Formats: sequence, C-alpha cells, structure tokens
Amino acid sequence: MSDRSDITGTVTDIDGDPNLVLTRTFPMRAAELWRELTESARLEKWIGRWEGDPKTGRIAFFMTAEDEDVPPEEYTILECDPPRRFAGDTSAETGSWHLWFELVEKGEATLLVFGQRLNPGEVVGSIGPGWEYYLDRLVAVTKGRDASTVPWNAYFPAMQPAYRSLVAAG
Repeated sequence: MSDRSDITGTVTDIDGDPNLVLTRTFPMRAAELWRELTESARLEKWIGRWEGDPKTGRIAFFMTAEDEDVPPEEYTILECDPPRRFAGDTSAETGSWHLWFELVEKGEATLLVFGQRLNPGEVVGSIGPGWEYYLDRLVAVTKGRDASTVPWNAYFPAMQPAYRSLVAAG
C-alpha cells in the first residue's frame, strides 16, 4: 500500500479561486455525519478537538492526530448551516487556510464534499495526501475502527506525484 497513487482529490475553480476538493460517501444520514465533523469529542477520534464557544464565531482547534501537545489554531467560523454546510478560516502562522464542507444526502447515504481554497504558492502535493489521510481516518472511525489503523505512509509521500501531476494538468 506504500506506492499508492489513487487520489480522490481534484483542483476546481470556485468563485475564481483554486480549491482542492475531495469526496467520500458515508452510509449514514447527513445529521449523523455532521456530528462526526463538528462535535469535539467525535472529531478527536480522527483529527483533533476544539475548545471554546462556537456561538462567538471563534474556537481554538487542536490537531491532536499529529501530536497530543500541539498548540491550538484559532479558527474563525464563517458559515455554519447544519447539517448542510460549514466554512471557516484558520489563523495558521504560515498562512490562513479556508476550509469548507458540504453534506449531500443520497437516500440513506451522505456525500461529503470537503474543500480547501488554495493560497498562492501552496504545495498541493503535500496538502492533498494529508486530507486523503484524514478523511480516510474519518471513514475508519465511522466504521467502528480505530483511526490509527490508517497508515500515514500509504498517503505521504506515496500520493505526492499524483497530486503534483494533478496541479500540473489543471
């Protein structure tokens, strides 16, 4: 699995800006998947947790999947329309990331459309594999598996060439 090149991401123009867009389908209703994506205790199982009061429009996000002692990122909530759409900006020291997702019900299943607006100079060859990894960790958790069963080396650097060629072609 370490020479993986099957990527699910695309780079799409949205309102004049390039966005990395990835999808996953989950065998659950949108309201249930929304909780996996927004409730701190559920998020922590696959990516991290948040602290604070979302009603203020700002939270502190701790990406604990990478390290338990990671410093928090301030996250500004720009749109929250449960269980349909969420968008927000991080305040990363190396540059803000605009992240968003939409949930589309397809009968008893839900399509997750996840995106990140790409800032000038960002390397999608590194960003794409990271989101593939985290979204597959979410898939694992929703199937009752521990997220640690998803091996990082199956994504990075394995998917880097495919993401680089995606950008070169786009």
